[in-house]
Amino acid sequence: MSNWLLDRLFETGDQPKPRFAFQGTVNWMRALAEVVDSGVCDKVNLKNLYQKVQRRHVNPEADNWVFENMHMAYNNLAALNTMNTEAIDKYDMCSSAIVSWYYAIYFASSAMIAASSGSKQENHTATARVWQADIAEKKLIPYPFDLYLSSLVTNKAEAEVAVYRGDNEFDLNQKSGGLEVAHGGIVSYLKGTHKYKREEAEERIQNSKEFKALKVDNFRKKIAKELRDKTLDKGKVNFLIQAFRYRGKAHYRDSIFLSYGENHMDSIEQLIKDLNVVALGFTRAASHYCSVRVEKGTWELFVDDIKNNTRLSLDVETIRV
Repeated sequence: MSNWLLDRLFETGDQPKPRFAFQGTVNWMRALAEVVDSGVCDKVNLKNLYQKVQRRHVNPEADNWVFENMHMAYNNLAALNTMNTEAIDKYDMCSSAIVSWYYAIYFASSAMIAASSGSKQENHTATARVWQADIAEKKLIPYPFDLYLSSLVTNKAEAEVAVYRGDNEFDLNQKSGGLEVAHGGIVSYLKGTHKYKREEAEERIQNSKEFKALKVDNFRKKIAKELRDKTLDKGKVNFLIQAFRYRGKAHYRDSIFLSYGENHMDSIEQLIKDLNVVALGFTRAASHYCSVRVEKGTWELFVDDIKNNTRLSLDVETIRV
């Protein structure tokens, strides 16, 4: 069967091979879901993780930001839940499901930042940067959401990836089947995101006034390398940055691969389930953290209020600690 649209897009040279794009998308989410399903985000484990977190001084404005963002995360969880339980043809919402998944992660992350430092960010990149400093680097999120790279400089990032990987040789070419395979896929996506962010940063550097003033064409000369690495060393990779890349790949840049061409209905149905599992696990973790940071007693009031007034079908117990 002819794929007129795909052939046309390939002519531009910008379209990835659908098989590899699809494989990476479903296998990363499968790997994450397997780890979450192992119990890392169960109530007992989350209570143990956050048992030493101190409640902060009363800050009504910051708490308002916590509750507003958690309510938006809850809205996106509700959308994912309905896609799983009510929708018949999962192909119809696979792209929208990834967007809902991302925003559940994003709003839950914003709530955690508000609970930590009370700060607000103006864009997604800033949110990811602060989330790494406030949450990931302080080990306030469970595995698999805790992996991060402290720099985009290649030798530094590769050394950190090597520590995470150990002797695990699995990557996203294997469909996850067991926690060892899942870990290999998770580290593989972290490494791939480093490459993506590094190349993105290098392109910005080459277009900068500072680079053009050096009168060079690449980063081979020492002075160009120093400029590049000084900038790259400020870059980070964490779960929120990976989630943002994932949404972009599936919803914008590589969007054709999800619902076009070969029939992968079984994989798509599994993907929709896995998106829900992962978003739910992350939001549960965020809920537990936020509950021990906001003014005492207010988390229970928040959850009860949602239970009494929401028009959404999702069980509010998903965010009760």
